[in-house]
Amino acid sequence: MKAKDDSKKFHSRSPLNILVVDDSAVMRQVMTSVLTQKGGMNVITAADPIIAMDKMKQIQPDVILLDLEMPKMDGLTFLRKIMSENPIPVVICSALADRKTATAMQALIEEGAVEVISKPKFGIRDFLEESATMLIDTIRGAAQARIHIHSVLPSPKLISNTIARPQKLSLTITTDKVIAIGASTGGTEALRFLLEAMPPDAPGIVIVQHMPEGFTAAFAQRLNNICRIEVKEAVNGDRVCKGRALIAPGNRHTSLHRSGAHYIVEVYDGPLVSRHRPSVDVLFRSVAKAAGLNAVGVIMTGMGDDGADGLLDMKKSGAITIAQDEATCVVFGMPKEAIARGAVDEILPLQRLPMAILKRIYTDGQKYV
Repeated sequence: MKAKDDSKKFHSRSPLNILVVDDSAVMRQVMTSVLTQKGGMNVITAADPIIAMDKMKQIQPDVILLDLEMPKMDGLTFLRKIMSENPIPVVICSALADRKTATAMQALIEEGAVEVISKPKFGIRDFLEESATMLIDTIRGAAQARIHIHSVLPSPKLISNTIARPQKLSLTITTDKVIAIGASTGGTEALRFLLEAMPPDAPGIVIVQHMPEGFTAAFAQRLNNICRIEVKEAVNGDRVCKGRALIAPGNRHTSLHRSGAHYIVEVYDGPLVSRHRPSVDVLFRSVAKAAGLNAVGVIMTGMGDDGADGLLDMKKSGAITIAQDEATCVVFGMPKEAIARGAVDEILPLQRLPMAILKRIYTDGQKYV
């Protein structure tokens, strides 16, 4: 499927001011070229956080694109300083390495960054058009973010608190219900909140969170360490089981299929769909076909319209569909578009999503009350 071109609708807006903080001159050059020539943005650069703070006194950036490893002050310390003194949407720009991806996840889930992107491995000539599209969309999404939206949220209330954390459920146990979730900007923290509240025997969950290749595995591992369900990056052929959440790997589409008495996922390459890979639309459409009325679809915080058409397909197939409300979204783009298409049965704040999902899965309403 050919990706939609949404670029025109952004050009009428005033140019965004982007502050690129990176000690690599090559990286500053690459980001400046892409964001100015292809994104129509104003770019200010700084080789370290000290220089960045001086430049921020002269011009207030709409978004900061931040490296994590720099001289004089590391990126995580600078991020904390920004969030405590002058909150501005921050996008982490990180290399793919175990230690760096773990730090990037900390920045996203705990320190207030709204997005993460992977550093291009090559120079500007090798910066693919597709990568430029996703970079620009990420920056625009970050510019719309309400970065303190989750700071007022309570810790997630564990559902079915009387159930002790068990050993991982056997993979021979299938699920006759499926929860499909799509999220983008602000979704990492929202998903943490939702999944931490899930009981150990929750129905199988499949998630698309817009995130670059290499970071989804670290994200899944971090959630697996704190949740009562198993959370893992999806691998082609993985079963969707009770007590397990599968997260679509970055740069791979993920779809649901029925295999005998089981649901499995297919993970594969393909063109961008709705300007993304993985795409929420791809997941939701497959769930509509494979699970139908045995599914619940949830669309959460994020920019754009990825997932809106797919959620409508799910609703038409008999699935229950839920959208996160505007008040608790970091960016109310994806839910808003789904609501506008008539794809949503119910609109709920993030705090109420875990219980609502389970009550609609278990229609007697008694298992988790």
